[in-house]
Amino acid sequence: MVALLDCVVVAGFLDRDDAFHRAADARIRQLAGREHIIASTITYAELLTGAGLGHHSDAAVRGFFADLIDEIHDVDRAVAERAAQLRISKRSLRMPDALVLATADVHDADVVITGDRRWVDVLPDRRIEVLEASRS
Repeated sequence: MVALLDCVVVAGFLDRDDAFHRAADARIRQLAGREHIIASTITYAELLTGAGLGHHSDAAVRGFFADLIDEIHDVDRAVAERAAQLRISKRSLRMPDALVLATADVHDADVVITGDRRWVDVLPDRRIEVLEASRS
């Protein structure tokens, strides 16, 4: 199985105070070492930005991607074209989200794991798994 992780999932895993921490931690532990985990360069850039803004450590982000992500996929022509199609069909979708979802589609992810319920109906041929946030 190929699983694509969204930024919310990785950030939740890295930050114990994040509302998605419990669910992200459990899900990533299920996947690690058993399934092929991929991410978009968009996700990587978003997390490095978060680290630069002090949301988590730069070393933790880099370590997570080095140790747990099997492939980081670039935004190439195929991903860009698919993202444009997704934005045209669902105008409320932001371009960074369209690029992440397009990465999943182009690279045949079996499941996209996110915290964003708005993604559920964007890719009918892909399973979108929405993690539940914990209530404080």
